[in-house]
Amino acid sequence: MKKIYGKSEITFAIVWIVIYCVLQSLANPLNEKIGIAYSASAVFCVLQTVILIVFIWKNRLWKRYGLCRSSAPARQLLYYVPLIILASGNLWNGFAVNDSLADTACRIVCMLCVGFLEEVIFRGFLFKAMAKDNVQSAIIVSSVTFGIGHLLNLFNGSGMDLANNLIQIGFAAAVGFLFVTIFYRSGSLLPCMITHSAINTLSTFANEAGFSVEKQIIHSLVMIALTVSYTVILTRTLPENQGANADDEADQ
Repeated sequence: MKKIYGKSEITFAIVWIVIYCVLQSLANPLNEKIGIAYSASAVFCVLQTVILIVFIWKNRLWKRYGLCRSSAPARQLLYYVPLIILASGNLWNGFAVNDSLADTACRIVCMLCVGFLEEVIFRGFLFKAMAKDNVQSAIIVSSVTFGIGHLLNLFNGSGMDLANNLIQIGFAAAVGFLFVTIFYRSGSLLPCMITHSAINTLSTFANEAGFSVEKQIIHSLVMIALTVSYTVILTRTLPENQGANADDEADQ
């Protein structure tokens, strides 16, 4: 793994995107065979999380990939209040226990890991590799790729329909732009990881009763509007390039 990283960070990022997407797709039929939702998904995600944490720590890359405190004061990020609102979005229609204890536990473990994995892979590996040449292109590609990546949910046996999937892609792309802005301008991925994991995990307890397609669209548009607004505010209030210079100092 270190050899691939040393030769080309972009290749390394692409390899991890492929690994992650393939394992996510393979996990769904395995979940059905096991009979516990997210069971195989949780195992795959935990293994990937452990591997990446060991790789980052062993090679002293924690600052490069934002596993550190933000260099920007909390007040400049509006004390992260918009992130708290986004994280709570899945509970706006109420709280419900939708699955068995085993299903719920596996899903929570999986969703917590997904928040870490997707941030490190898309906002960390892919963005930092491309930002060496062109920051604007890196921001666009990492965000759009993250959004389009959710198209897999339409084909991997997750049971998601087209309307919900398109909504998810739009919201994911908007969130991608927000999170990469936070990382690029503050130097930390931790707020993004925490928010991402919270959004995913709280979806486990979303009350879907009476939540029609029309309501879902309105809900998503509100979330996207909040996400875009917060992104615009941060681009105007946070200094540029806070995180770009945390470029490894080999994390001395």
